[in-house]
Amino acid sequence: MLGFGYPREAETANLRDAHFIRAANLERVAKRGTDLGKSRSGGRLNRTTIIIGLVVLAFIAGFITLIVIDSQQRAERQPPEGVEEFDVGAAGQHTQGTVDYEQDPPVGGEHNPVWQNSAFYEEPIRNENAVHTMEHGAVWITYSPDLPQDQQDRIRDIVESQNCLLASPYPGLDSPIVASAWGYQIRLDNADDENLQRFISTYRQGPQTPEPGAACTGGTSDVAS
Repeated sequence: MLGFGYPREAETANLRDAHFIRAANLERVAKRGTDLGKSRSGGRLNRTTIIIGLVVLAFIAGFITLIVIDSQQRAERQPPEGVEEFDVGAAGQHTQGTVDYEQDPPVGGEHNPVWQNSAFYEEPIRNENAVHTMEHGAVWITYSPDLPQDQQDRIRDIVESQNCLLASPYPGLDSPIVASAWGYQIRLDNADDENLQRFISTYRQGPQTPEPGAACTGGTSDVAS
């Protein structure tokens, strides 16, 4: 009896050991799965955090860009230093005659019933017609006839890129370039001065315009005789 019992006990022990081994293996597999799940979960969490961070950074960058652009636009609309202001009286005073203006070039006052078309002119134009265009909101850029050609070309580019601008040579200027609007004027040394564009941004069809919305075309393109 005893001789036949030992193999059965050994077999039982072997089965028990095999069971324990399988259980241990299953535990290791389960642990590995749990660790893998945690790893993947952590990866998803990290990706989500990164995406949220990028969205926040993009929002902040966009907000800062808007602030910078707004500040630049505000700066461009601010009158540049050196602008002179003049009292030119009431608008709407028409005359067919020649006007003796107080300012040279003029910045307002009596004027011809026909306005000068906005354009770049290579010959002088009549003051009385140009003043009428300024009444409509135009900026009149007058330049010395001996202004270097590259400077004249720069003024031409500026005038032809925007409406309600006109430019013409003006003999006897005490400055290479003078920009005028109704009641305002600035003297400049060259066409690349940033104050020229700031003057245009401030006064072209600006709040000083006596007749806002009036046309800067449809008048005359004749030059002074």
